[in-house]
Amino acid sequence: MQDTPQVGELTPPNRTLMGPGPSDVNPRVLRAMSTPLVGHLDPSFIEVMNEVQELLRYTFRTDNQWTIPVSGTGSAAMEAAIGNVVEPGDTMLVPTNGYFGGRMAEMTRRAGGEVVEVDAPWGEPLSPADVADAFDEHQPDVFGFVHAETSTGVRQPEVSELTRIAHEHDALVVADTVTSIGGVELRVDEWDIDVAYAGPQKCLSCPPGASPLTLNDDAMDKVLAREEPARSWYLDLSLLEGYWGEERAYHHTAPITNVYALREALRLVAEEGIASRWKRHERMAGALKAGVKAMGMEMNAPDDYWLPSLNAVRVPAGVDDGEVISRLLDEYDLEIAGGLGDLSGEIFRIGCMGHSARPKNVTYLVNALGSVLEDEGAAVDAAGGAEATAEKL
Repeated sequence: MQDTPQVGELTPPNRTLMGPGPSDVNPRVLRAMSTPLVGHLDPSFIEVMNEVQELLRYTFRTDNQWTIPVSGTGSAAMEAAIGNVVEPGDTMLVPTNGYFGGRMAEMTRRAGGEVVEVDAPWGEPLSPADVADAFDEHQPDVFGFVHAETSTGVRQPEVSELTRIAHEHDALVVADTVTSIGGVELRVDEWDIDVAYAGPQKCLSCPPGASPLTLNDDAMDKVLAREEPARSWYLDLSLLEGYWGEERAYHHTAPITNVYALREALRLVAEEGIASRWKRHERMAGALKAGVKAMGMEMNAPDDYWLPSLNAVRVPAGVDDGEVISRLLDEYDLEIAGGLGDLSGEIFRIGCMGHSARPKNVTYLVNALGSVLEDEGAAVDAAGGAEATAEKL
């Protein structure tokens, strides 16, 4: 027999979360998670489901009937989108300009699809001309792009132009909006996006567990007309339709507490107003960017496609990025992250998302980062950075 485990009370550190996610959670969301459970088919929970769907439509800027929280993290919503829309034998066009385009490719292959790529360097957006050339060459059935690339700090401009090209070739468009929903301008209907998926833990400042997904009628028609079922039973949207559609029939036990949390997080979005929320993120991240530049550091993305919710900052010469990240965590209880893939060791990834996008957090981050960098021997002007940030707040 095993000895009884000696485990004490849960006492996680009180961090300031300014990395690529999760972000700080609003106390109202935490309170919502502590409210009593009801059954996942309880009439009161069905009312909550209706409210969450309404709030998600507002936040996505869509009238799509098929707008739901997927039970799982953002990767579950991603797999639900790709695994249902891509049928065996379909071809999906995916980008190469960041880590999450590669994840799109992997999920496409697992769904039985063929992958073709439209190339762009890490740290640059897709060119509509290159996308058009890729369509002419490959004639894909589905086109995926990342609206806000968490690995590079790049926002994809000209979304409507990309969707126009795809629809002229009778392809569906799948958008990764994980790091943009609720923080960066996103207009699913106006930009003619067929499918968009997201995560709750970034600009929505909600713990992961129930992840936004929306499909328009064209995309859902394709899902319901599949010749063979999606390879995942759990994420099969033709089955989930019974639970999240009008019937509200049992499919699985929804993560009730996570749905409560998402409801409150989305209620905060609606109270602030989506356009005001976009402006707040731009203003707070603008103050962060001003401080970084005044210190003498460079942003990874030019202003034309800078991503306010995820600021990729070039690591100063001679600095060990891992040491800086560790010291911020150990000495300041402050989380930021390093680069992934092609940008590993070259950038800091600094989030400015949701409840973390506040003057207090931005000021703390710029002061702490400047202090640690100076102590590590970097040629930065910490005082100048702090002053520039203060002027913008």
